[in-house]
Amino acid sequence: MRVTDGVYSLGQEKGGNVHAYLLDDGGSLTLIDTLFDADAVPVLDEIRGIGRRPSDLKNIIITHAHRSHIGGVAALKKLTNARIYAHEWEAGILDGSRPATRVSLVPKPPMEVYYLQLGLALGLDDHPHCPVDQALKDGDHVGPLTVITTPGHTPGCLSFYWQAKKALFVGDVVVTWPRVEAGWAGLTLDMKQNVQSVGKLSEVGDVEIVGVGHGEPIPTSGTEVLKRLREQKVE
Repeated sequence: MRVTDGVYSLGQEKGGNVHAYLLDDGGSLTLIDTLFDADAVPVLDEIRGIGRRPSDLKNIIITHAHRSHIGGVAALKKLTNARIYAHEWEAGILDGSRPATRVSLVPKPPMEVYYLQLGLALGLDDHPHCPVDQALKDGDHVGPLTVITTPGHTPGCLSFYWQAKKALFVGDVVVTWPRVEAGWAGLTLDMKQNVQSVGKLSEVGDVEIVGVGHGEPIPTSGTEVLKRLREQKVE
């Protein structure tokens, strides 16, 4: 789905209405997250659907290493040889040298996503492994994007700002499904820190579009939405 010129949203119900984002800056393609499917077919279909070739994909950047967002990374690396980027904390999960940090089994709302919480709590979210080519830190740049560290959901969560498009891609720091809020409490390791990261994002600059990891992207007034969510109470 085209969000604006050069920004495409890819979604699937599997993995909790998960979304990834394909960016075309007029040269190479950059992909933010890879959806759940290990064969990466939804991503490859979108690339071809916008009239590009898989070989045009040069950068794959990961917001955080939960299965819903990294299922296709190994297949895409093999097919395109794109460079893989992530925070250094997430790199060990991506390459399989350690598991994702588990969460509590105690149910927390929204209950629509408890099956994802249960899978992460029991360690059932393994994925095809893939090494990271380059670790990212705050202020780095990949393609047209500026990297912003936004810990809380996991310690290595990253967000990405495309200033020219007034577009901010935030992974699971913010969700819009089943409702708009600053993350899912049951799958977020530190909700207080996550809300603080929302506050950081609200001060990035002029933001209209917010691309979230679960649910449809926010198409307008992104800064205003982030300012409202930074006031979310943490129980």
